[in-house]
Amino acid sequence: MSRRPDAWIREAREFALAAHGGQKYGTHPYSVHLDAVAGLAGDYGETAQIVAYLHDVLEDTPVELREIEDKFGKQVADCVLILTDEPGENRQERKRKTYAKMGAVPAALELALIVKAADRLANMRACVADANHEKLQTYKDEHPSFRRAAHREDLCPPLWSEMDRIVASALGATYKR
Repeated sequence: MSRRPDAWIREAREFALAAHGGQKYGTHPYSVHLDAVAGLAGDYGETAQIVAYLHDVLEDTPVELREIEDKFGKQVADCVLILTDEPGENRQERKRKTYAKMGAVPAALELALIVKAADRLANMRACVADANHEKLQTYKDEHPSFRRAAHREDLCPPLWSEMDRIVASALGATYKR
């Protein structure tokens, strides 16, 4: 990448927002979710932020993998592919297949797991903020299998620690950020 990192981040954001068009994240513009994920991923570098902006593009828009690779490089495209849910008849089947894929991520692509942790934490924070107890319960129920698949020792401890606190609060403890 010959451009300045902030230019690539801005380009990834603009690309993702154009791809997602008028999609909503709950009642919010989709940009709210993408900015939240990129903000959490920011501590892990510019490439993490780029992947964060693009993480839902393959899953939720007509954009194809080749376009991401052409614009942002193979590593970014490979990470986005890891973050894209596998097909399945229901959420349980999709997550089972996707978690299996995440569990086999090689060290060279663990950046995808950081972004996935940022994505899940952003989703959980949104549930807390919007009092979406049903969706938060889904994340709580999935947390053990999600953790087994995506957690790597010392990869992004602050993200996992906050997710664990939110899950504990869903079990009756008080959540404090």
